[in-house]
Amino acid sequence: MNFLPVRRVAQLGVVGVLAAGVAGVAHFDKSVALTVEGSSSNVHAFASTVGDVLKDEGITVGPHDLVVPGVGTSVSDGQKIVVRYGRKLTVTIDGEKKEYWTTATTVGEALSDLGLRAEDAVLSASRSAAVGRAGLAMTMVTPKEVTVKVDGKSVTKTTTETDVKGLLALLKVKVGSKDIVKPRLDTPIQDGMKLQVTRVKTKTVTKSSTIAFETIRKNDSSLFQGETKVVTAGRKGEKVNYYTVVLHDGKEVKRSYVKTEIPTKVRNQVIAVGTKEKPAATPKPSSSGSSSSGSSSSGSSSGGSSSGGSTGGSTSGAGINLANAAMWDRIAMCESGGNWHINTGNGYYGGLQFAAASWLAMGGDDFAPRADLASREQQITIANRYYAIAGLSPWGCAHAA
Repeated sequence: MNFLPVRRVAQLGVVGVLAAGVAGVAHFDKSVALTVEGSSSNVHAFASTVGDVLKDEGITVGPHDLVVPGVGTSVSDGQKIVVRYGRKLTVTIDGEKKEYWTTATTVGEALSDLGLRAEDAVLSASRSAAVGRAGLAMTMVTPKEVTVKVDGKSVTKTTTETDVKGLLALLKVKVGSKDIVKPRLDTPIQDGMKLQVTRVKTKTVTKSSTIAFETIRKNDSSLFQGETKVVTAGRKGEKVNYYTVVLHDGKEVKRSYVKTEIPTKVRNQVIAVGTKEKPAATPKPSSSGSSSSGSSSSGSSSGGSSSGGSTGGSTSGAGINLANAAMWDRIAMCESGGNWHINTGNGYYGGLQFAAASWLAMGGDDFAPRADLASREQQITIANRYYAIAGLSPWGCAHAA
C-alpha cells in the first residue's frame, strides 16, 4: 500500500477546515433590500433579526416609527425591510387642538391616512406641503351652517369663517358702534349657530303740554259789591319736556328724561272784586214828567226854535241827560275805543264799560238790560246818575276826563 506522508496529510486537514469555515460564513451572510424613507439600498448582514440589521446599519427607530417586517422578525436571504419614520402632526380643528402621529410625508397623505375629512375645509397649509421629521402644526376650519338675523331678514349661510366678525364682513353687514351682536364678534363660529344683529339708535323727542293759569281775586273799593273787573287777563303757559329714546330695531325700549323748557310763561289772571256798598236806586221819573218833557220837546220842535235849557246839558228827550257829554266821550275813547256797543265777554259793557250790576243799580233798565244794548245818549244819562253819587272813581280811565 502507498501511504501519504504525514506532512501531506496535515496539509490536507487544514484545507478541509478552511473550506468548512468558508461554507459556514457563506451560510450566515444574507443579502437584504433596505428601504428607509423611500431610499433603497442592498446591504449584507450576518444579523439574525430585522432589529439587528437596523442596528448594524446605525438606524434607530422609535415607538411611532413604522418597520416592516417588525424588528423581531428573523432575517432571511433576500429579505426586504421598509422603515418609515413617524411624524407628529398637530392639527387645530375649529379651535380644538389635537395631536396625531403619521408616517405620511405630505399634508394630503397625512389627512387621508388619519381619516380627517377636509374636502371643503380651509387649511393653513397646502395639501402638497411636506411633513418633515420635526413634525408640522396646522389649522383646519370645517364648513358650518349659521343662521344670521339682521335688518328684519333671516339668512342661512354655510361658511368657513373662524369667528362672528369674519362672517358678518363676508356678508357685508356693517355693525354700528351702538349695535348689539349676539353672540359677540370674537365668538368662534359653530355649526348650527344662530346669530342676531340688533340695530340700536337713540333720538331726542319732545312732549308739549299746557300750564293752566291761576285766578287771583283782589278786593277793590272803587267797585260796588257784586261787581268784578278783569285787571290782568290770564294766559296759559306751555311746557316742553325733552327725552332721550333708545330704539332696538325701530322699537322703543327705553326713555330717559333730559330737561324741561318753558317757551311760553303762564300769566295768572287778576280779577278786582268790588267791596263798596251800592247806593240806593234812583227813582224813575214820573210818567207825567216824562209826558210834559215830551210835550215841551215836541212843542219846541213844532215851533222851529231850540230850547235854551238843553244847552249846558240838562235833558234832551224823555229822561235823557247829556251833561258832560264831551267828557264822557273822552272816557269812552279810553275805556272802549269809543265803541258804544262793545261786548267782549269780560263782564263790562258799552262805551263806558258798565258792569251789569252797576248799570241796573243806576236804573239802566229804563233803557236796556245791558249798557251795550243802549244808545250813546242813554249810556251818558246813566253815567251822569253814577257820577252824581260816586264821581269818576268807578272808571279806570278817569284820567281821560
